[in-house]
Order: sequence, then structure tokens, then C-alpha cells
Amino acid sequence: MEKTVEVSNVIKSFNGQTVVNDISFDVAPGEIFGLIGPNGAGKTTIIRMLLDIIRPDSGEIKILGSGRPEETKDMIGYLPEERGLYRRLTVMDSLLYLGALKNHQSRERVLELLERMEMQQHKDKKLSELSKGMQQKIQLIAAICHDPHLIILDEPFSGLDPVNMKLVKEIILELGKEGKTILISTHMMDQVERMCSRIFMMHRGKGVLYGSMSEIKSRFGKNTVFLEFEGELKNMPGVKKSNLSGNYAELILEDRADTQDVLKAIARDVRVSRFEVSSPSLNEIFIKVVEE
Repeated sequence: MEKTVEVSNVIKSFNGQTVVNDISFDVAPGEIFGLIGPNGAGKTTIIRMLLDIIRPDSGEIKILGSGRPEETKDMIGYLPEERGLYRRLTVMDSLLYLGALKNHQSRERVLELLERMEMQQHKDKKLSELSKGMQQKIQLIAAICHDPHLIILDEPFSGLDPVNMKLVKEIILELGKEGKTILISTHMMDQVERMCSRIFMMHRGKGVLYGSMSEIKSRFGKNTVFLEFEGELKNMPGVKKSNLSGNYAELILEDRADTQDVLKAIARDVRVSRFEVSSPSLNEIFIKVVEE
């Protein structure tokens, strides 16, 4: 199957400093894909190359099977981290104008998206009158109103309260179900973990993690145990850190600890009624990789 995005051995330098170092990954049609990493990792440079704002020094980028950006630019929707709305225009005029720039001007489509985003009552207001969260939702509509095949979202949850974050998440998932390919770059690891089927993590210009959530979690092992017990915990070999609350405990195991050995040692001192092993969260994996 032809990939929606193919990045092959891409290198990019600025003023002699390599900011993207031999990066390769692909995004499948209909996939919600996470591009993650700390500030300065090279994510924004990758996105700018996907959008043909800048060109790689070497390597190849293909969008929808084509290496010619002029053939695919109107098939991409982009939500930038730095928002760029025309604040003096009304919501409706701004969205129709931005849609026309992508050779698509459908008032019905815009009205449909405004209603879905619960913004229809604000369509005649100037953008300068809207809150940051409302402007964020309008910017998302602008990114998808021309019905793109590939949607690139850079920090899509920035400025949103929990209610609107949930709404935007639902819309992104709906777009995925419709067959849209979505690339998300965000610092919110919990959202990436819930939404993305695969991720690519960058650090200092290099790729450090790539694969499905289950593959990545299995690579980092199971290092957290939730324990319910009766008695007094004394002997806990292989436990790096413990958080106790009455008859409950959260145990963080050492990297090479065997869970069965830990259970046997604990069971010598207390009666164990629950021993549940949990995989590390993506946020924990993220911190571990960055700090190494």
C-alpha cells in the first residue's frame, strides 16, 4: 500500500549545525501518527520540510506518493503552532478566504464545521473578539475545510480548556475514521498515547523511538506494580521507589527486577490480595529517553 508520508534518510543543517540527522519514517493512509520530542528536537524542521517551506539538504520526502510538492500542496491541511489568523476579518470571511487559497470555497462545509465545533453563533464576529481557545478552533476549521487527504496538526490542544480539548480530540478521531491521514506533534503525551497508533520520537535531531505504542511499551518493560496487602511491608528487593497509602502501595521496580521475584519476597512478610503489573506510560518513557 502506498504511504501517505515517506521520509527517507533526510538531513537538514543550518549554519553548519545539523538539526535533522538521517531521519526516516512513514505514515500510512488513515493513520493517526504522533511526531514527538522535546523542544529543539527537530520536529518543526521536519514539518516545514513536509510542507515544502524548506528543502532537505539530502534524503527524500514523498507526500501521497509524489516527490513534487506542487502536485500535493492543496491536499494538505496544516494547523501551525504559531497561529496566523486575520484578526480584523469575521470568522466566516476568514474561513472562506483561507479555503479559497486551497482552491476550495464551500460555505456549506464551513457552516457544517462551525456547528461541529460549537462555533456557529460566532461566525459574524471578528476574530479579534474571540478568546484564544475559540481562535484555536477556528484555526483547526481552516486546516480541514478544504477536505485534505493529509492533516498536520502542530500543538492542536494549545489554549484549550478540558471541554474543548475533548471536543477537538473527538473531531480528530472522527477524521481518522473518515480515512484522513493525521500527523500530530504535541507535548501532551497522554493525548498521543490515547489517539496515535504509532509514534516517531526525535531527540537532538535524531530518531530515538519509532513504532506502535505496544511495541514501544514492551521495549521498556513493565516497571510499575500496584499492590494491595495486609501486614507491614519490610523486605522489598528490586523495588526502587514505593508510595504507600494504608493497605495500598505503588511500587516502581528497578530496570532489571523480575516481578515474580519481587512478589515472592513481599509475600513472605504480608498477605497479598492484589498484585497488578503496569506498563510505563508514554510520558514516563519520554522522560526516560530524554534524560538518558
